[in-house]
Amino acid sequence: MRAWCFGAGLAVLGAASAVQAAEPVDLDMVSRIRDEAFHHSQAAALLKELTETVGPRLTNSPAYDHASRWAGDKLGGWGLANVHDEVYDPAFGRGWEFRSARVEMLSPRQLPIRALPKAWTPGTDGPVEGEVVKVELAKQEDLDAQKGKLRGKIVLLDDARAFEPADKPDFRRYDEEAIGELRTFPVPEDRDAGATDKRLAEFRKRQAFGKALNGFLVEEGALATLSISSRDNGILRVMGGGSRKAGESAGVPALTVSAEHYNQLVRAVEGKQDVRLRIDVDARFTSDDNLPATNTYAELPGSGKANELVVIGAHMDSWHTGTGASDNGAGVVVMMEAMRILKAVGAKPKRTIRLALWGGEEQGLNGSSGYVSKYLAAYPEPTDPEQKALPSAFQRGTGPLQRKASYDRFSTYFNFDNGTGRIRGIYAQENHAVVPIFKAWLEPFHDLGATVVTTRNTGSTDHIPFDRVGLPGFQFVQDPADYFSHVHHTDLDTYDHVVPEDLKQAAAIIASFAYNAAMREERLPRKPFRERDEQ
Repeated sequence: MRAWCFGAGLAVLGAASAVQAAEPVDLDMVSRIRDEAFHHSQAAALLKELTETVGPRLTNSPAYDHASRWAGDKLGGWGLANVHDEVYDPAFGRGWEFRSARVEMLSPRQLPIRALPKAWTPGTDGPVEGEVVKVELAKQEDLDAQKGKLRGKIVLLDDARAFEPADKPDFRRYDEEAIGELRTFPVPEDRDAGATDKRLAEFRKRQAFGKALNGFLVEEGALATLSISSRDNGILRVMGGGSRKAGESAGVPALTVSAEHYNQLVRAVEGKQDVRLRIDVDARFTSDDNLPATNTYAELPGSGKANELVVIGAHMDSWHTGTGASDNGAGVVVMMEAMRILKAVGAKPKRTIRLALWGGEEQGLNGSSGYVSKYLAAYPEPTDPEQKALPSAFQRGTGPLQRKASYDRFSTYFNFDNGTGRIRGIYAQENHAVVPIFKAWLEPFHDLGATVVTTRNTGSTDHIPFDRVGLPGFQFVQDPADYFSHVHHTDLDTYDHVVPEDLKQAAAIIASFAYNAAMREERLPRKPFRERDEQ
């Protein structure tokens, strides 16, 4: 019996090894890719240009347009084909930018306050001074209760928050225990059938109240609003406010304040002290109308299977208070560098390899969703006005998925969007058929710490629109670094927080994955797909 089990085990292992061994890997090409990536890298230089010459890249801002031109010039200069921008949303919203923000406490004592404006909120048109008040503005009844009370006031919108010392290192690499955990698949709990409807109802409620609040504050003559940063230690985590849409009220100047300074303001107001601030925000909308929003593309043309596509991508847009280095300048330059490497080593892929630099990711995966809808597959647009008002990711179409002609010619999409972190493997998104393929492709990079193919899903970035319509879309497993402790959507998201060696490693792996996907005889296998109407 033992001998039989041992023999059966060897047979199983042999079968598994045969599957992996059957996936061809061009090690000569891998060697050339590694040499170009490690000894002739342009990744760090590209990132420095993107972040410190171009700067942050809020979608539809002048800096975003600058970034698109910059990327196009680089890609075209390397000899890549079909370099162009393309509209994914003809009326995304107004452009916006800010130059400076200064907040000072005038009484009960003088103190410079760390604060920066939320995107798509107006400036102050010069310095303004006013009394600071703290009021609850969370529902319509609160607005009714404050009528006639806020003129000339600066409004604190949040409660104070207790400081919590960090219990983890600021910068982390995955250790063997964490990598081992990623090799397991946690069985999901049963879904609450009504959870999605509840979330959508809450989203609609917040959306409607936000519009009402913007209009109310303008009508009541409030000078500005202040909110608390969600990070401690002086870090400002700032995203959007107001409204990017022409014709909607952008409200009053709105700023996020460092937690330690915000808490002082709350304590002073609640202690019945006379708290006064001076605020001077130089921010402006750069257009009166809703502008079209674009993605940037470039290609390495294929031969033999040129009408089939392998797409690699990252989002170009960022928030506005840092320089968008980790989120997602790192991804942009890694993907650009992967294309440069393939061109430099003379790669001749069978399938066309397309680079996509997405816009509007921070507003709901808009650029990648627009691409998928236009070229690959989409559910029919909803007819219900409430549904149409939702972001496309939340909409429920009026029928089954409509597949475009290129749906069956699409092979795969690879994404990079978790900061500077070194690649440690890839999420297979429960696509078990790709696991042995990815293991074979990763093996030449084990010496660089990339070893894990996890069957787990990951979300919240631009592979999701592909996965949502049944197409292979993947995000890489990356070291956490200081992505969520320091830089994600904060003013610390700068070049200094990026590790150049990580960018080199990632560019080599992604160039190799793209090449392997473009060269294999078959497209990457697709996992079983259940359409939205059947779920």
